[in-house]
Amino acid sequence: MMYMERLQFLNQMLLSEMPHYQEQAAAFPTDKSAQRRLLRSLMNVRPPMPLNREFLAMQDDLLSAERDNKGVVDGTALTAVNGHPRIAIWKGDITRLRVDAIVDADNSALLGCFCPCHGCIDNAIHSAAGLQLRDECNQIMQAQGHPEPTGRAKLTKGYNLPARYVLHTVGPIVQGRVTARDREELASCYRSCLELAAEHRLESVAFCCISTGEFHFPNQEAAEIAVKTVTGFLKQDMSIKKVIFNVFKDIDETIYRRILNAN
Repeated sequence: MMYMERLQFLNQMLLSEMPHYQEQAAAFPTDKSAQRRLLRSLMNVRPPMPLNREFLAMQDDLLSAERDNKGVVDGTALTAVNGHPRIAIWKGDITRLRVDAIVDADNSALLGCFCPCHGCIDNAIHSAAGLQLRDECNQIMQAQGHPEPTGRAKLTKGYNLPARYVLHTVGPIVQGRVTARDREELASCYRSCLELAAEHRLESVAFCCISTGEFHFPNQEAAEIAVKTVTGFLKQDMSIKKVIFNVFKDIDETIYRRILNAN
């Protein structure tokens, strides 16, 4: 089946589950890029519900092909920062990294972003992993019975990501000035992820810049907390061989390199 045929098949299956989006879907152009955007939009808004095996097989074929076309980056082979043999910095799309686990900055529902094609990392990770990720997160949250507290961590499979697993953590939302509680909760995100990774014998972890986007934590201070927490943990635990600070903006790369080179 050709790429366009796959897109049409997947879109029609999702629309059969969510017929109330039929009118909006009809407004999308019929070219390949528009139909791919429609697929991502429908995947983003689809609530947790039973997954069709035929859909999943086709979805996985498409997402795995897109993963390979983007190019997989071996996180364990990234050059370490001078003076920090177990830490690397990499600027790019975290969904390209082959590591034991990447970290997703979630909201307290832990189900991914429901805003179609939103630019947040939560949306990017769920969109690249596939609908199985939302389903597993939903199972975790149903068993837990309450929203995910800030500063904790959960572990799921990575599905169609190059990463084997995803570590989910909810960062603090900064409203106005940064408080002592904001700082401790952010540190707890990094510490909880590393503790859970070590518990599951994961050797490589890639962190996004937790809370610095939609949650408004200042980039410089967030990076200082991240570096302090991670370096402190690595001094006490030798099981994790590589921690990657994944950044998407030049300013964040500059900040992390400056902090690490000063320590």
